[in-house]
Amino acid sequence: MGRLHFLREKKFYINLLIILFLCGVLLWITFRILDKYTRHDQVYTMPDFVGQDYNQVKHDYSKDFHFILIDSVYPKGQQPGSIYQQDPLPGSKIKKGRNVYAIIVAVTPEKTVMPNLKNLSLREAIGRLESSGLDVDRLEYQDYSYKNNIIDQYYNGQPIKEGTELVKGSKIVLKVGIGQEKLKIKVPNLIGTPATETKRLLNLAGMNLGKEVFEDNDSLQYMCVRLMSPGPSSGSVKAGTTVDVWYHSSKTMDFKKEMKELLHEDSIVNRPKPIEIDTITESVETTDYEYEDEF
Repeated sequence: MGRLHFLREKKFYINLLIILFLCGVLLWITFRILDKYTRHDQVYTMPDFVGQDYNQVKHDYSKDFHFILIDSVYPKGQQPGSIYQQDPLPGSKIKKGRNVYAIIVAVTPEKTVMPNLKNLSLREAIGRLESSGLDVDRLEYQDYSYKNNIIDQYYNGQPIKEGTELVKGSKIVLKVGIGQEKLKIKVPNLIGTPATETKRLLNLAGMNLGKEVFEDNDSLQYMCVRLMSPGPSSGSVKAGTTVDVWYHSSKTMDFKKEMKELLHEDSIVNRPKPIEIDTITESVETTDYEYEDEF
């Protein structure tokens, strides 16, 4: 008998068929389990959670996704505790039960420290405040030998020392020197300036922002200065003067045209008055001349 004599036996083929059948059944069961585990046949569109409260989203979708908080940020104008960024991105094709990584807007305000602004120029002091994440509340001018130099710094009505911890965005009152000549300031022309820049530019000019009137119901990014009081044609005013501002949407107003008209009006207002001939005659010294008779 040879080594391959079993190939002639019927029993061998029966056992082989049984083994193949069992292997097929095991493979089928395995793939079915994998499909169920990976949800291969269930694809969903990722919802957009940005801007929604993280805890509420986690509660409402806890059966569908596994949320993992990875970081928090401090963007301006965003609701604390809301989702700032998510992964997977909204609209992605995903399966239920997968991990969703979220970055939220920090609930605890971001902190900073108060810099020392004393004896700095107004422009430098404003720059240091901005780099520290602080804002100017208002400028208060006082008698002081050096004009536009910072005399003192106040927060909530009290002097504030260098190194004091504050919440970012806190507003600081600056006491500024008016100088021996009692500083006068020319009103800057801010017509067409975005609303987000108005206060800063007025502060840099030595003035304060007063009443703000928004004439359109539009996003702040499109609002620009339409009118100022006092306006650019007012000439020079006292340092620390408060300027009221009216805003209009750049979508519905041609600010280039407004600027041209304003410049034309200013040129008329500031145009020198014509000198009358009588005035010239009176101002000229007359000299007697003797003429020889040619006849």
